[in-house]
Amino acid sequence: MEVKALQQMLAQFRQVQETLEKQIGEIEVEASAGGGMVSVKMNGQKQLTDVKIEPEVFKSKDHEMLQELFMSAVNEATRRVDDALSQQVKDLTGGMPGMMGMKIPGLF
Repeated sequence: MEVKALQQMLAQFRQVQETLEKQIGEIEVEASAGGGMVSVKMNGQKQLTDVKIEPEVFKSKDHEMLQELFMSAVNEATRRVDDALSQQVKDLTGGMPGMMGMKIPGLF
């Protein structure tokens, strides 16, 4: 490969990386469990930004149920962030030869 072609490819990689970093900051997903009894919001860095638990959950005093609902909501939010990130990578790299199917460390 020519040096000029490699430089152009590196410039494209940098541009994709910068765009992805910006888009990751804009991702916010919401997921719930137990028919909305527990809901969570998560950002693109997979950090919880909000947790809501309906008061009825506390009335039952069933700690195991609350733990399971919380875990289910967090796992679903994580899956949704992964889906959003995968779609963004696909959208950004679709036109770049050699980038489709490429796993970017730290994103997945």
